[in-house]
Amino acid sequence: MGWQRVAATKLYRREGVDAVAACALDDIVLLYHPRSGQTHMVISPVPEILDELADGAPASVAQIHDRLARSFDLGPADDAMREIAVHLDALVALGLVRPA
Repeated sequence: MGWQRVAATKLYRREGVDAVAACALDDIVLLYHPRSGQTHMVISPVPEILDELADGAPASVAQIHDRLARSFDLGPADDAMREIAVHLDALVALGLVRPA
């Protein structure tokens, strides 16, 4: 349950729409990060999470969940938010998202 307390207060921000170049190939999206020179292959829900952060405004896991839930059936909220938090932390480790 500790992740819920952190997820409720921790905010994430995308570096900027032009900080990552995206290319969709069927179900896979390639993300090129020019600053690191790395290309990452991702699948859903990573592109959708990044889309929800595209405006550059900071957002919490709960806010991102609520935005995604408008378009997708995410299942039980606790499970979905836990998965979103894991994806966001991985995106932070890759340098594609940063804590706000």
